[in-house]
Amino acid sequence: MIQFASIVGAALILIAYAAHQGGWMGRDSLRYHIINAVGGAILLVVAIQAIQIGFILLEGVWTAISLAAIVRVSRGANAKM
Repeated sequence: MIQFASIVGAALILIAYAAHQGGWMGRDSLRYHIINAVGGAILLVVAIQAIQIGFILLEGVWTAISLAAIVRVSRGANAKM
């Protein structure tokens, strides 16, 4: 189950990254930041269960940055899904 969760989390982050690089989702896309936050949060839980401090730090910061971006985009007048 943990392996499946880590694959889902990684897939979400990679999907968001590919969509951003491909020009399908931009910096102001709420969907982009939500996908990143969910993927990061899933991987954070996996890292905590495995007690992987480096990955806990990476995924914790990744998720926090994504959540801050969600707040920033949600407050903006140009919030796009």
